Order: sequence, then structure tokens, then C-alpha cells
Amino acid sequence: MQLPFEQFPALSATGICRHVFTQRIPGIDVSHDKAEVLKGLDAAHREICNAIGVGDWPLFTAEQIHGNKIAVVDSCSRGPVGREFPGCDSIITNQRGIALGIYVADCCAVYIVDPKTLAIGLAHSGRKGTELGVVTNAIKQMIDRFGSEPANMIVQLSPCIRPPHYEIDFAAEIVRQCRALGVREIHDSGVCTACDLDRYYSYRAEKGKTGRMLALVGFVPTIAN
Repeated sequence: MQLPFEQFPALSATGICRHVFTQRIPGIDVSHDKAEVLKGLDAAHREICNAIGVGDWPLFTAEQIHGNKIAVVDSCSRGPVGREFPGCDSIITNQRGIALGIYVADCCAVYIVDPKTLAIGLAHSGRKGTELGVVTNAIKQMIDRFGSEPANMIVQLSPCIRPPHYEIDFAAEIVRQCRALGVREIHDSGVCTACDLDRYYSYRAEKGKTGRMLALVGFVPTIAN
């Protein structure tokens, strides 16, 4: 059985990065706390990573505390495989052959790719993170650390909870913030996680007892000039 996941045409079209957004995995009990749920989903997520060709890449994740702090993975801070950055909700890097990952179940996974400077970012942005400007901070950090320019960036928003299932349209606010910084190419999936429980996990719709979708992105090890 092929496990369910989706990919976004705008990111696939770059030809320089691999990415995925996993969907609801059938047959997995997700009625536990987050740590237990992620253990139960790990094998399926690994299988999906293998399917898209990143199974042997080091994976870096963020603790995800609904804040606006950014972690940077550079040649000096690679650390062990599976490293989780504490106190952070976004990760940026200009390194190839590594994967950035976050887990969501209503919050938005925001993919940021700069094909010019070969820098990428991934942000966990729900209501609070959006109010605190986590995506704005990630973009500004990419400018400062890697010389990226917003006009060259591609921003992709994942499925997330939206009105009328949620009182705030934080996806629209993320788009507004990106435009205010000068990002021209912004793609929003437009999909509401709470509207389709056959495909997605929803923390709100399932009253906190649910799984998580893995959002992942990384540059391929060798990129032709």
C-alpha cells in the first residue's frame, strides 16, 4: 500500500529541492499524547521519506512552542541526525542534502525556497506564531544570513485550519505578511484540515486527540549551475 502524501507543484517545479506534506496514515492509533503519536507515525513517515529520496538525509526539527524564534543549520551546527532545536518554530539553512521538518495538525507549514541563493526555510505558524511573525522572522533571517531577496523567494502554505472551522484566517495573514516583505511568488493550498478528516489530522476538529502531518523540505545534494 502506498502511504498518502502530497507535494506542491510550485516547489517541485524548482527542480532543486525535495519536499513532502504527509496526510492521514491509515491504521495508526492517534488517541494518545503527541510524543506517543509521533512514535506511532515514525515508521510511516520514514517510508514516505524513502519514497521521495530523502530517507538517508539528516533530519532537523523544531520544538514548536508557538513562538517566533528561528534556528539556523549551517556547516558549523549540523549536529547529530534527528536533531531538534529547542525553543524554535522555524528552521532555515543553505546546506544541501539535509532535511528540515515540522509537524502540524491545523497549524500551517510554510515552505520558503530561494532558488537564487539556494537557501530554504520551514516554519510552523498557527494563530499565535502568525501574530508573533514567525514567517516574517524566518524571511528576515534568510536575508541576513544568506543574502536572500524576498523577490526571489517562493513561499508555499500547506493545508491548515481555516474559517468557518476556525475564528481566525491566519493563512491569509501569513500571505499578507509575505507580500509586505516583497515576496512575489506565494502559493496557498487553500485547503482546510478540519474540512477533510479522511485526508488530514485536525487538532481542533478531533478535540486534541489526533496525529500530525510531517512537512519536510531540503535541497538536493548536487545542483547543476
